[in-house]
Amino acid sequence: MVKIPYGKGDFKRLRTDGQLYFDRTELLHELEAVGEQILFLRPRRFGKTLWLTLLESYYDIGAADQFETLFGDLAIGQNPTPNRNRYFILRWNFSTINPNGDHEQIKQGLYGHINNSIRDALLRYQSWWPHAISAAELIDEADALRSLERLVSRCRHAGYPLYLLIDEYDNFANEVLTRRDKGRESYHELVESEGVIKTVFKAVKAATDGLGLERVFITGVSPVVMSDITSGYNVAKNISQRPRFARLCGFTGEEVMQLNQQIALECELPEGAAEEAMSLMQNFYNGYRFSGADTTRLYNPTLCLYFWDEWQQLCRYPNELLDDNLAMDKNRLRYIASLPHGAEVIEAALNPQQPLQVEKLVQDFGVAAMLKDPSDASFIISLLVYFGVLTIQDVSPLGKLKVAIPNQVVRSLYIDRIQQQLLNGYEDNNRQQAVAEQLYTEAEFEPLADFIEQRLYCVFDNRDMRWSNELTLKTTLLLLLTNDLYYLPRSELSLGGGYSDLLFEIRPDKRQAPLYDLLFELKYLSLKDLKLSAEQLNELSREQLAELAPVKKLLDDAEGQLASYQPKLQQLFPAVVWQLKSFAVVSLGTKRLVWREGCRVTLR
Repeated sequence: MVKIPYGKGDFKRLRTDGQLYFDRTELLHELEAVGEQILFLRPRRFGKTLWLTLLESYYDIGAADQFETLFGDLAIGQNPTPNRNRYFILRWNFSTINPNGDHEQIKQGLYGHINNSIRDALLRYQSWWPHAISAAELIDEADALRSLERLVSRCRHAGYPLYLLIDEYDNFANEVLTRRDKGRESYHELVESEGVIKTVFKAVKAATDGLGLERVFITGVSPVVMSDITSGYNVAKNISQRPRFARLCGFTGEEVMQLNQQIALECELPEGAAEEAMSLMQNFYNGYRFSGADTTRLYNPTLCLYFWDEWQQLCRYPNELLDDNLAMDKNRLRYIASLPHGAEVIEAALNPQQPLQVEKLVQDFGVAAMLKDPSDASFIISLLVYFGVLTIQDVSPLGKLKVAIPNQVVRSLYIDRIQQQLLNGYEDNNRQQAVAEQLYTEAEFEPLADFIEQRLYCVFDNRDMRWSNELTLKTTLLLLLTNDLYYLPRSELSLGGGYSDLLFEIRPDKRQAPLYDLLFELKYLSLKDLKLSAEQLNELSREQLAELAPVKKLLDDAEGQLASYQPKLQQLFPAVVWQLKSFAVVSLGTKRLVWREGCRVTLR
């Protein structure tokens, strides 16, 4: 049985315990050639720590006797670099720093972490020192940067170069920035001239100037902090968008399918089980592309491991397809929504028909640039890509990057964010869940329509909404009906010569539940085109509205499209037994809804 390392980022432990590992070590040769100080950015929970612990095991002079065990059957084991097992390793993990408190408290937390890492290095390499060195000789409790200076000096005189690994360099700074209580003021204290982050990286830079610190590898989420301390540390090469390193972290489709087949075999599942799981995982976990020049789309490794761990143990899919480890990304969306153009970009991202575009991902921008109301949304879009809540979808003929939400798990974060803005707490949420469930189980659309008219359309009228035409209605239905416990939402699904507006397909493992597959064709008619005032519109019943000539025509058109989609659905998904209920829906401005229900159809 394959051992799934969910929640584990220690390369040495994975290898000695025989756990799952997809080999990326062939990239070490090219990584060494890139430079000696490297910055590598990826979203949270994307395997960065595992890569750093691999570097630690490969370059650590103290792990030379374990080289064959850890790397013998991997690509680098067959062709190692001259630098293997050559360095003393110093490792910092800034995600462990408490972001709460004032500048002095954060500084002491950071200094304490650095000093503890130096103590660890002293113990690990005590047999390599020419003479015994006590912690008291090196550690300055009040000034960890002096401790670092002493350690580098000792390494140099001992003849052993030092390799510094910094994990999540921007984690605690980002947490400070996005917190509600004076986050921006506290952040600026950390990164400005005498701020502790800037002074730490100035010390690192100084140690690389021939003083004994030979290599530095830094991981993080975004370049914002690095930009804000650029005069303190401007020597790192950012390899995050280089095509050769696009798949350094994350799983490929081939790797995901390999594990699906293995687990399906272990669980003695019927033929097609691996393909079915692949379809589910592709919808929810795939879609990340980190280079415009490399078209590889990667799966989020944490989410895949979460899925596999549950599936292997229970031989059924997890109920919740969103791992709680990623739920905190909602705070990042909340922060971005507060920035100039932030809410606009978040709303626009939900429109698959008009992908957001940017000339390039901005690599050199700090907080000040984001706060000064820039002339375009490039900073915001770039930040969303770095956070992993947008990704490169395509490259236009003119070389612009088209970006989109990568998958359904991330889409649910956007939906949750906008729901928080539009729905007012307990009563609204309970009612929304109730009317959605009536549609899921009874195909009753009227309660949902009443809720939209009474509770949401009035809000749209009072907000500067950027959605237009049928996108208003489509986004509203996505907000209210998306539920990954039961459904795979599909927007603009290609069906022969057309695209269905919205399809809520029952999850394959929920096919036995009393649910309907829901297919929508949506239309929009402005009050101006309808030639009715809002007052006149409210005086007419839905039946009367449906008989108005322009409304009737749109309903007829929508019904015709729905009828053409049904056989094409069966052709596209031949293994699915559809319990299909279709709806032709017309939105009259953002005031009223009219619809026609199709008959329940079982497609085999």
